[in-house]
Order: sequence, then C-alpha cells, then structure tokens
Amino acid sequence: MGLIMKENTQKKTMLPLAVLFIGLPLFFYATGDFPKRTPLKDSLSVLTILAFCLMLAQFYLTRMNRSLLGGYRQSTITTIHKALGYIFLPVLIIHPFLIVVPRYYESGVSPTEAFFTIITTFSSFGIILGICAWCLMVILGVASLFRTKLSLSYKTWRLIHTILAVLFIVAASWHAIDLGRHTDTSLSTFIIIVAAGSLLLVLKHYISESLLKQEPSK
Repeated sequence: MGLIMKENTQKKTMLPLAVLFIGLPLFFYATGDFPKRTPLKDSLSVLTILAFCLMLAQFYLTRMNRSLLGGYRQSTITTIHKALGYIFLPVLIIHPFLIVVPRYYESGVSPTEAFFTIITTFSSFGIILGICAWCLMVILGVASLFRTKLSLSYKTWRLIHTILAVLFIVAASWHAIDLGRHTDTSLSTFIIIVAAGSLLLVLKHYISESLLKQEPSK
C-alpha cells in the first residue's frame, strides 16, 4: 500500500512539471503567430525552446523544492537534476552554432560570417547578455563535470553552483525575451513567471537555512 501511495505521489508531482515545462512551451510554440520556416529551422527552434525551459525546471528539481518533491528520495532528485543538465546544457552551449547551421543550405551570408557577426554585435544588449549566459553555462558545465576535482566542501560547491545558476537564468531569460524569435507575449510571460519563481525558491531556501542556524543561539 505504501509503495502504491508513493508511486501515486510521484506521478502527481512529475506530471504537472512535465506539462508545465514541456507541454506548455510546446503549446505556445504551436499556437504562436510565427512565420513558417524550413523544417530544419523549426526543429532547431523547438529543441532550443525545450532545452531552455528544462533548464528553468532545474531549480524546481532540487532539495530547495522539498515540499513538492516529498515523494522522491534525495538521490533520485539529484539523478534527475544531473541527467537533465548533462543532456540539455550542451544543447544550449551549441545554441550559437545551431543558429547558423541552416546557412549551410542557403545562399547568401556564409555560416562563419553570420556567426562572427552575431558574436561581435556589441551594440545589442541582448547579444551581450547571451554571451554572458553562454560563458556562465560553460563554467557551470565544466565545474559540474569536475566537481570532485575541486577542493571545495559540498556546502561551498552548492552555494557557488546556485549563484552561477541564478546569474545564468537572469541573463539567459532576458536574452531569450529580447532576441528570441518565438518569445511572444505568452512565452515571455511564462519565462518571467518561472524564472521569478526560481529566484524566490532560492531566496526562501537560504532564508530558511539562515533562520534554522539562528535557532540554537536563542
């Protein structure tokens, strides 16, 4: 009976999260009033949108969200969190290159020229934010892969990882809203709400930890 209840609790948790971070972005994409492009470009757009939204979901798949993930062991939550990160972070890291991939099949500006034009257009604040977000992603990815090689306690590592992730979410969300071809009002609102929720979750967690530390001294 206990096992059945646990499975039901897990389903009730993961299904809404899947709908929120996969189903809803796909719905916004499908119903958005965007000009139709080639199947390759549309496929890359969908992949990028899902990768970004699932990176937003990372904050909700940590120990900071114990109230919602109570039906899962910490080890299971950590495994899901790592799996999503290792799968979708690389997609976002190669995002600047994916933008110019279709140029190989089109006439006009070459992929290389298009790429360097993008990364050197410093007059666009959105591109500057995108470059900052990309650098933060690389640092997050490399640091996660080599965490055991770093001479840091788990507590210190977790704090640094959280700070980097928060900075990434802020920069990446702003970049997506400013320059994203498919970030219309609906998707932009979704990103703002979910990103703000992530930041509030972090704030709540560290405030709670701080209050717990102060209790024994009272």
